[in-house]
Amino acid sequence: QVQLVESGGGLVQAGGSLRLSCAASGRTFSTYTMGWFRQVPGKERDFVAAISRSGASTKYADTVKGRFTISRDNAKNTAYLQMSSLKPEDTAVYYCYAQRLQGLIAYDYWGQGTQVTVSS
Repeated sequence: QVQLVESGGGLVQAGGSLRLSCAASGRTFSTYTMGWFRQVPGKERDFVAAISRSGASTKYADTVKGRFTISRDNAKNTAYLQMSSLKPEDTAVYYCYAQRLQGLIAYDYWGQGTQVTVSS
């Protein structure tokens, strides 16, 4: 199991950039698929991006593809979300997510969230 702590959220102007970080505890960070989700109050929590254990494979929501980049540094137990060309509609609480498979069971972990606000 891991503890996830996000940082890097804040206020940014439309067209600007922001990098979110997710620091994970433990010695088995490389065994977790990592991802980012976001949620607007009153709305569903939506998938943003994910990265495989080795970092070799990534996927993105269509709404952010080409603008956001997910990465990870297993030596630092940290995942990142580099956000560029930000739009007001990117405003949300961003949550770090980790998943590991143990046998046939999937275990999911969530960070506390960090607010990202994009002004127009």
